[in-house]
Formats: sequence, structure tokens, C-alpha cells
Amino acid sequence: MMLAETEDLMQKAIEATQRNFNTIRTGRASTSLLDRITVEYYGTETPLKQIANISTPEATTILIQPYDRTSMSAIEKAISLSDIGLTPNNDGQVIRLNIPPLTSDRRKELVKQVKNLAEEGKVSIRNIRRDAIDQARKQEKSSDISEDESRDLQEQIQKLTDKYTARVEEILAIKEKDITTI
Repeated sequence: MMLAETEDLMQKAIEATQRNFNTIRTGRASTSLLDRITVEYYGTETPLKQIANISTPEATTILIQPYDRTSMSAIEKAISLSDIGLTPNNDGQVIRLNIPPLTSDRRKELVKQVKNLAEEGKVSIRNIRRDAIDQARKQEKSSDISEDESRDLQEQIQKLTDKYTARVEEILAIKEKDITTI
């Protein structure tokens, strides 16, 4: 029971890391770049996805078509203030984001950023491991499980940790390749 719960938490940590990776831009346009952007819409912070249709008509362009045209300036402002580093072009109907080719310096910065996100993912997995091992030790102390069962459980938890840490490394390598490919 406890092992399945631990694995589930580790899987969620992997998914969170993957979502974070998706918000870092590569040389290609991706709607996931805008996932973290919220717009002040009628006094409420609203995710951009909920108030506009977002598409990628070309490899280097993201098209944002608001459902309500009165929100255009708010969307523009939110994009300008965000950390994605893109300038919105508003033609009155839609907002276009042109994705410029990445310079080698910018690629290096992005790789560094991705490595930091990967490290956060690994730390999160190690925290889950620590909590699970603590729980196993508490069960052993309160005589719910034997010392051998506790040791076996801790070994299984470590194997899960190794498996999910390796998975973070795999998705890091894929993202790095995405960023460095011209």
C-alpha cells in the first residue's frame, strides 16, 4: 500500500517537472509556452487558455485569438510582463507572438534553466523517498512491521527513487537536445 502511494507521488513529481520543461521555449513555437500566463480579466487572475484560443499556425508563430476582444490589451500586458521574453503584436483581431531563433548564449541560458528545473524535480523525488522511509521506520518502531520488512521496504523505495531520478535525467536529455538543436 505504502509503496504504491510513494510511486504515485514520484510519478506526479515527474509530470510536474515535464510541465515545467514545457514552459521553456525552444526554437519552435509551442502553445505550452503560455501555460503559466494569467491575465487580469474583470478583476480576476484568469489563465490565458481560458479567455483565448491559442494556436501555432507556423513553426515560429503563436496566434492568440481572444474570445472577448475587450481583453486584448490585458492579454498583451500579461505577455509583456511575463518571463517568456516575447513581444506581442496586436492587429486588432489577434495577437501574434513571433518566436525568434535562439542565439547560442540564450540556448546556454535555457539549458542551465532546464537543468535547474530537473534538479528541483530530483529534490522533490528525494523528499518523497525521505518521507516514505521515515514512515517505514515509524511502522517498524511501533511494531506494525518487522525489521526485515522495513529493510525490504526501504530497499524498494530506494529502487523507485533511482528509477524516477533516471526518468528525470531522460526527459532532461530530450529537452536539452530540443534547445540545442538549430
